[in-house]
Amino acid sequence: MQAVKDKLHDMSEMRKVKAEAKAEEKAEKELAKARMDIAHEVRMAKEAEAEMELHVSKAGVRAQREIEKHTNQKPNANHSNAAATDTGPIYHDHHHPTTTTGAAGRAPPS
Repeated sequence: MQAVKDKLHDMSEMRKVKAEAKAEEKAEKELAKARMDIAHEVRMAKEAEAEMELHVSKAGVRAQREIEKHTNQKPNANHSNAAATDTGPIYHDHHHPTTTTGAAGRAPPS
């Protein structure tokens, strides 16, 4: 009879130990998952920060271009608030710029 009691006591102890080990494993898994989630959020934040820095950099370049464009323009003498003259190519109906070299980029005949 004592052997049966000992066997039941041992089984009960084993269940307790297994339950404790399972609870500890579950806690470790939850901690690992939390760490993974934190690492994911940190990565996403770093990517978003890098994207934001890129956009800020692009905005700075565009702002600099606009500043340079407006500081390089000379006001028209006839109109005080008129836009500066365009020094780019002249476009006609066919959307090809006129050049001093002649038609289709060839030099005029000599």
